[in-house]
Amino acid sequence: MSANHPHHGQPVLTAGAPLTEAAGAMIMLHGRGANAADIIGLARVFERADIAYLAPDAAGNAWYPRPFMTPAAGNEPHLSSAKAVVARIIGEIVLGGIPLEKIALLGFSQGACLALEFAARNPRRYGAVLALSGGLIGDRIAADAYSGSLAGTPVFIGCSDVDPFIPLPRVQESAALMAHLGADVTERIYPGAPHTIVPDEVDNVRRILDLMVAG
Repeated sequence: MSANHPHHGQPVLTAGAPLTEAAGAMIMLHGRGANAADIIGLARVFERADIAYLAPDAAGNAWYPRPFMTPAAGNEPHLSSAKAVVARIIGEIVLGGIPLEKIALLGFSQGACLALEFAARNPRRYGAVLALSGGLIGDRIAADAYSGSLAGTPVFIGCSDVDPFIPLPRVQESAALMAHLGADVTERIYPGAPHTIVPDEVDNVRRILDLMVAG
């Protein structure tokens, strides 16, 4: 850890297939107050033994310190450090022989916000971006602040309409922005649901992983 890169050197947990044998890979980003061990347990739920799962730990159990809808500068250097962790892991996966279009980014809550923000700021053709209760980071979303193309990347955004941490308008703005960047967006809003992962989200992740592996 350093002052400018607080997440540097944090452990990365793995599950599923080894990179050299995997049909695809998933980077799993945990929420605030949780850790890699929490989210990597979803690997069993997704029932894809041919996927390599990699879950990094955030320093202090949080990817950034302030609420995600405050100005992004207030979450530095943690936010940039978190995005650097994701970029590093993607690079390692590609070096291991798995192409970018077979790499999924999945996050829950704060991790979902990070997954969306990373992909929107680094748009390319990913295997998938799977945001479970999350939205893009910052006090406002303006299309002219983003550039590049996600080139048809499947993006799934699921959230409750009464989530206490993720306002519904930000979910909808995020889905629209990802579509503006050329993603194939699926948005699911779950009326009255708590801040958790619901079965329909699991079903959608499985569906998208099937398509990603099939190529």
